[in-house]
Amino acid sequence: MASGTETSGSGDIGRTLDLLWDTGRRPSRGPKPGLTLERIVEVAVEVADRDGLGAVSMRRIATELGTGTMSLYRYVPGKGELIDLMLDRVQRPSEDPGGFGDGDWRTALEALGRATLALYRRHTWLLEVNQSRPVLGPSALDGMEKVLARIKPMGLTDPELVSAIVMIDGYVVGAARTQVHGEEAERSSGLTDAQFWQAQEPALVKAMTSGRYPVLASLTEDTFGAGFDHFEFGLQRILDGLEVLVTARGAAGGPAARGSGPAGGPAAADRSAAAEEPS
Repeated sequence: MASGTETSGSGDIGRTLDLLWDTGRRPSRGPKPGLTLERIVEVAVEVADRDGLGAVSMRRIATELGTGTMSLYRYVPGKGELIDLMLDRVQRPSEDPGGFGDGDWRTALEALGRATLALYRRHTWLLEVNQSRPVLGPSALDGMEKVLARIKPMGLTDPELVSAIVMIDGYVVGAARTQVHGEEAERSSGLTDAQFWQAQEPALVKAMTSGRYPVLASLTEDTFGAGFDHFEFGLQRILDGLEVLVTARGAAGGPAARGSGPAGGPAAADRSAAAEEPS
């Protein structure tokens, strides 16, 4: 899987926003009954989930829908705009059966991390999209609104609240990429993870007994075992760090979240709303 093969916002931004917010002119009835923008985006997501983002093209989606390619252009200008619609589609709150539940800010951010990982595991093609400059649609903003409402009591400034979300998102993306790449390596090589490391065992045993790596040689046998949840460990440590800050701010009276502009501004409201679809 190539990384960053597509970029959000690469299409006509004005037209994309019209489509996302349903503010543009609706196409007249097309030649194929039942063909709608919603259905086009839905099929595009299905193709990307099944065959990867590279398989998504106007021609392929038209074939899946049993219509002519030109019919699709009545609804969406091209692949750039379609990708932005797909990104907002998979963040739709209606697909979230549990939300963030009840609890404090830590519970909310913990749920955010797990839900975002589930989103990337379900839609691995998301890792192929450069989302550094997202075109913000209703699903993305609905998600950001819900998270911010839950963590506002942290007592941090508005930029810090957004930064906490960005921090969780960045960590999750890295973890998801590692997991997905590992699974792809297993499929492409035909070797299971255990077989891969077993093939290296003779060389590694020799290296460990050479005296060149005393610290590595001293590690317990379960150090690199599959039983340790590295994702959960890292997530909890991030939350521990935030808790130290929140506690310190609370003891000092806490800063007023003022003069920091819209909390969900374009500079920060990126993939964080992905939490709206824990798969």
